Amino acid sequence: MNAWRELLLGFWPWLAGWAGIMSLANFCLMGFDKRRARREGWRVRERTFFIVALLGGALGGVTGMFFFRHKTRHWYFRYGLPAILLLQLGLTAWMLLSGGTS
Repeated sequence: MNAWRELLLGFWPWLAGWAGIMSLANFCLMGFDKRRARREGWRVRERTFFIVALLGGALGGVTGMFFFRHKTRHWYFRYGLPAILLLQLGLTAWMLLSGGTS
């Protein structure tokens, strides 16, 4: 069995929990930033959304972006966050489905 696959299968609840927490954080950041944008208050830095997405919160960022209709006009959000999500899903699928010996 592949070492990466063994690692993922052994720690998938922790990894899924981490991704869930990061996604919830990015979703909440989108909502918070949208509210602050309407009230002309202090805003969340754009790079913060991408850092949280790279740490596993891409799904929450994409969901929040369309749920709150926030940052959808910026091409780097409209294409960047879904690209990060697809890369993360693809990497996970590749590690789980790749055969080979360790």
